[in-house]
Amino acid sequence: MVLALDTCLSSCSVAVLDGERVLGHGREVMARGHQERLAPMAQEAMAQAGLAFVRLDRIAVTLGPGSFTGLRVGIAFAKGLALALDRPAVGIGTLEALAASADGLVFPAIDARRGQLYLQAFEDGRALMAPDAVTLEIAAARVAELSQGRPFTLAGSGASLLADLAPAARVLAAEGADARQVARLAGGREPGPLKPLYLRAPDAKLPA
Repeated sequence: MVLALDTCLSSCSVAVLDGERVLGHGREVMARGHQERLAPMAQEAMAQAGLAFVRLDRIAVTLGPGSFTGLRVGIAFAKGLALALDRPAVGIGTLEALAASADGLVFPAIDARRGQLYLQAFEDGRALMAPDAVTLEIAAARVAELSQGRPFTLAGSGASLLADLAPAARVLAAEGADARQVARLAGGREPGPLKPLYLRAPDAKLPA
């Protein structure tokens, strides 16, 4: 029994799964307010499932890349809940969770602003490259190199940006990862420390 959370991007998603069976699920698109909505959404998903939190076997959460504030909200909540319930916690990369929404060759891409994308490549769940922060032009070159004319899917908030340079792609735009996919991935993953994945320095700077 897994409770999964995603707050890394412009949505908040929560799901409760028993193996492959979805017992409860909620998702809201939001640029801000993850901290205020996450706990109520988790309670609502557990209510849908008809379960008390003590019935959970593990907690899963996306680790990034994503917004600095958003991913910290999810990780802090997951850590606190896992500690309170004495349950293991599992971290899943945001790009891996986005890739799980499609079969075959998938390039999950997140709009990282400042002319960059967070990009990774997966084929049937196997990572073909490490997550990276790259320019749109470099991303397009990597997609062309790895796809070699084969059909592929672009998934995530950066998919539509990259689609102009890869017109043959199938596009699955998404404002965030689906917590149901996070839960499915976490079901077969070893628990470990929840460490946020940052691919570049924060945009915000301390005053001089």
